[in-house]
Amino acid sequence: MKKHLLLKLLISIALPLSVGAIAGMFTAQAVPEWYASLNRPWFSPPNWIFGPVWTTIYILMGISFFMVWKQDATRERNLAILVFFIQLLLNLAWSFLFFYFKMPGLALIEIILLWLSIIVMFFAFYKVNPLAAYINIPYFLWVSFAIPLNAGFYFLNSG
Repeated sequence: MKKHLLLKLLISIALPLSVGAIAGMFTAQAVPEWYASLNRPWFSPPNWIFGPVWTTIYILMGISFFMVWKQDATRERNLAILVFFIQLLLNLAWSFLFFYFKMPGLALIEIILLWLSIIVMFFAFYKVNPLAAYINIPYFLWVSFAIPLNAGFYFLNSG
């Protein structure tokens, strides 16, 4: 692999992992006290599962981003890159809303926007490199699961 492609690959993977690390720092602060005190939906997975799942998703997200970024600059590629950064920002914002600001209701609205942005990213990536889109299916499925999970936390703990 050429040096510039290797650099792009490393940046592509490091970017979502860095976002995940930042989110994880704020998440970790809230878990022992606030999050542990919440009523949990019956289908809530154990806490230990979130780290490995998100790490895997962030790595896959980075690989798929690399597959798009390494293509020749076109309108479709540039739009796909923009959508990627929008969904990445929404991904980061959810952790702050839910864990740092302790606002599961607002986080629920925001995660629906994240979910929609993942769908838009899927189609934008598909136009550039179909495999790059398919690699994000686990991300889409995990956030699809996280929506009712977030809703469960909201409804079980509001009031």
